[in-house]
Amino acid sequence: MSSGRGAFCVPQYTCARVATSSSPIFLKLIRRVNLYPPYLGMGISVSAVSPDFTRFEVQLKARWYNRNLFGTHFGGSLYSMADPFYVFIVMMNFGSGYVVWDKAAGIDFLRPAKGTILGVFEIGRQRLEEMRAEVDRDGRSVFRFETDLKDEAGQAVARVRKDVHVRVKDRTRPRASATGPA
Repeated sequence: MSSGRGAFCVPQYTCARVATSSSPIFLKLIRRVNLYPPYLGMGISVSAVSPDFTRFEVQLKARWYNRNLFGTHFGGSLYSMADPFYVFIVMMNFGSGYVVWDKAAGIDFLRPAKGTILGVFEIGRQRLEEMRAEVDRDGRSVFRFETDLKDEAGQAVARVRKDVHVRVKDRTRPRASATGPA
């Protein structure tokens, strides 16, 4: 839900101001993530976003249509709720001068996941500054992030690891055309 140019609101939660260096296409994606059909079908929603896009809170609600044979959440749904958010944080905070993508990921299932599951994905401002300095110095780097997905009692049900690759966008390299290399 949008509340003016450059803002993103989740009902009853935080409204976030978006950095002007971010891509307009990416801003539209962030604003509409709760309307993404796979997330809607799995019962996944972003429940809060920090104003500086360094923290996303995501929840997976149990519904009759998203439980497996054992009455617990599908493992794929647990992973899906964690998939894009570390990349989102880095992209929103680094801006268009960098290429950011997932390099690797893993998930450990710790106990059956029932009820509403919460994932908090956060990279502190200081860590983001250290990451940017490393990428600016070396041209590229891979950063590992880890978070626990927790049930309503606060018990970890899964642990997710994400390796995010970041590199400085090379503006001197000619781009390949649609018909072949330049």
